[in-house]
Amino acid sequence: MTDVIPVDEDLLRLEIQKHYAEVATSPEHEFHFHTGREAARQVGYDEAIIEDIPDAVIASFAGVANPFHFGLPKPGETVLDVGSGAGVDAIIAAIAVGPEGRVIGVDMTPEMLDAARRNAERMGLGNVEFRKGLVERLPVDAESIDLVISNGVLNLMVDKHGAYKQIARVLKPGGRFQIADICVDKPVSDKAKRDIDLWTG
Repeated sequence: MTDVIPVDEDLLRLEIQKHYAEVATSPEHEFHFHTGREAARQVGYDEAIIEDIPDAVIASFAGVANPFHFGLPKPGETVLDVGSGAGVDAIIAAIAVGPEGRVIGVDMTPEMLDAARRNAERMGLGNVEFRKGLVERLPVDAESIDLVISNGVLNLMVDKHGAYKQIARVLKPGGRFQIADICVDKPVSDKAKRDIDLWTG
């Protein structure tokens, strides 16, 4: 069963893309959230994980928490980063899985995909790729992923059930899902759900 959420999904996607395109191209601007290395520290990333990531690579990080809180991926695993943004989490995963492993990042914002590809190249990583796509229609084979990670993305999905179904589809039997996100524990009014600014801000 899918909840009916009274918001224009296409308009919401456009606004999200516009917002995060600016994060990708102008990370030094002030946003309603923190970005970059200090943001990663504030949301719980171990310094040992981020200390070797250059400032230019981590500048557009905009996560809400640490999806690796429950552990890094294992060497040789295949990892999917859902809503990969500028690629910082995908890069951390690619280092962890090593040359025998593989990481796929999926994002819908062209500017973020460009930033992520540049960042992976800066890091000299050949085991990570970035694909354009939506969480609700992941461009990934069924039962091909050992670990799915996501950081501050699923709260922006209108069709959350569809997103979770896609994640379940791509996971191998026994695969894992590590999510960092924002949740509310009170009902949200239809008026608030229709407010695009509340979704993106």
